[in-house]
Amino acid sequence: LAAAPTFRMPVGKVLGAPRGRAAAFRPESFVNISGMSFGALSGPAVEAMNRGAAAAGCLHNTGEGGLAVHHRHGAGVVFQIGTAYFGCRDAAGAFSLEQLKRTLEGSPVRAIELKLSQGAKPGLGGLVPAAKMTPEIAAIRGVEPWKDCHSPPHHTAFRNADELLDVAELIAQETGLPVGIKSAVGEVAFWNELADLMATTGRGVDHITIDGGEGGTGAAPLAFADHVSLPFKLAFARAYTAFARRGIQNDVVWVGSAKLGFPEATIFAFALGCDMVNVGREAMLAVGCIQAQRCHTGHCPTGVATQNPRLTRGLVADNKAERVANYIRVLRGEVLALTRSLGHAHPGLVAPHQLRLLTDDFAGRDVEEVFGYAHKWRAVSDEHRSELEALAAAASRAAAVA
Repeated sequence: LAAAPTFRMPVGKVLGAPRGRAAAFRPESFVNISGMSFGALSGPAVEAMNRGAAAAGCLHNTGEGGLAVHHRHGAGVVFQIGTAYFGCRDAAGAFSLEQLKRTLEGSPVRAIELKLSQGAKPGLGGLVPAAKMTPEIAAIRGVEPWKDCHSPPHHTAFRNADELLDVAELIAQETGLPVGIKSAVGEVAFWNELADLMATTGRGVDHITIDGGEGGTGAAPLAFADHVSLPFKLAFARAYTAFARRGIQNDVVWVGSAKLGFPEATIFAFALGCDMVNVGREAMLAVGCIQAQRCHTGHCPTGVATQNPRLTRGLVADNKAERVANYIRVLRGEVLALTRSLGHAHPGLVAPHQLRLLTDDFAGRDVEEVFGYAHKWRAVSDEHRSELEALAAAASRAAAVA
């Protein structure tokens, strides 16, 4: 099989290139690890994910809890900035560009992500209970130890799409890194406004991560986790459509999140327009999560979501890292097998008209029709097709040499 046994396949776009970011780069893997914070997770769990990401050649998102030593075990890192600005806040809790630059100095951070909301708890902030707020975690976040640590429900550095773009451009200019956003989707007005501004003002974000309502967390009210924000497929299609109607969908690296850790779900995401997918639950399971639903108590029995040394010492990072890496490799391999069955060498070439949704009475409609996509939105130029096929051929050659 092409690219076996690691199934490394680069992303079809260069992150940050359309906007000329100094540190633009092409991610090595179209499957990466979603944001899960140190503090919510234990140090050994984060280290295992980072080591696994390094072995699999994929990116590791920090989550909004700041950059820890546990994120420095070889993987490229996406630094997520949440509403509390952990790792980049001043003494009053406001966003600090200078603190952000100090945090990034000498770090493995390759890109920055401003988290507007997440699928599992849109419109809510966050809370790490006092029992989990150790001095190490507090120092990384810039807060006091052994006290409840709150994340507000909204940002204070910007209030709307226009100000968001100002902040994103400022961060990109000062750090050289690509800057993107992560968000769940409800009403579509924000996405139309953001797309209008990017199409007309010369400002923009480099990547957009769309998180569906299926997104998981151990720290959200069930009413929010189960019923607030759109499912991924609807959410992504609405946001992508706003950009496609203005002809700027290819200026952004699109990232999908929320239960996309199965090959058929990943292929569907690529058909809708994703360039990458992030996986969270699967990485959690790989490091030992048994879904005991004790994340908020500090008593996770497998040492994944606790800071209790008695519990975390049972999580051996080296062992779990290999499980994380194996999962990423296998998922990529199965996605590539499905891609070839559709007649393509790279998943970025999968088109929505190639997939059909069947009803209980065996009627079917193709994805392009169901989600209202114009055929030209996902059309691939001969030049880009050649580029992606060359990437796939190079990945196969590299695998053969290895």
